[in-house]
Amino acid sequence: VQLQASGGGLVQAGGSLRLSCATSVRTFRLYTISWFRQAPGKERDFVAGITWSGGTTYNADSVKGRFTISRDNAKNTVYLQMDSLKPEDTAVYYCAAGLQYGSTASEYDYWGQGTLVTVSS
Repeated sequence: VQLQASGGGLVQAGGSLRLSCATSVRTFRLYTISWFRQAPGKERDFVAGITWSGGTTYNADSVKGRFTISRDNAKNTVYLQMDSLKPEDTAVYYCAAGLQYGSTASEYDYWGQGTLVTVSS
C-alpha cells in the first residue's frame, strides 16, 4: 500500500490547513488510517485515526476540538482538517495504514512520505 500525503504548508497561528492522504489501492477501504507527527528532535506521535468504516475516530488530547479526521473510501482518501493551529503543531505529518487501530507508530505497516506543517506565531 503506497500512501501519498499532501496539504502541508506555512500558516499563521489560529489558521487552518487540510491534509490529505491518498492511495490508488482498492483495498484501502480495509485499513485503519492514522496521522502521526514528528517535530525536530522528537518522537513520532499519534495525532488522529479513523477505522476502515469511518465509524470510529480517535484523537490525541492535544488536538481534540481542533483537528477532525474523515475519510472518503470512494476516493481512497483520508483527510485531516486542522483548525485553530498553534506553533506547537509545527511538525512533519505522516499518514499510516494498518489493519487495526493503534496509537503507536510500530503498529502500522505502511507510511506516506510526510508533509511539513509550519505554524508561525
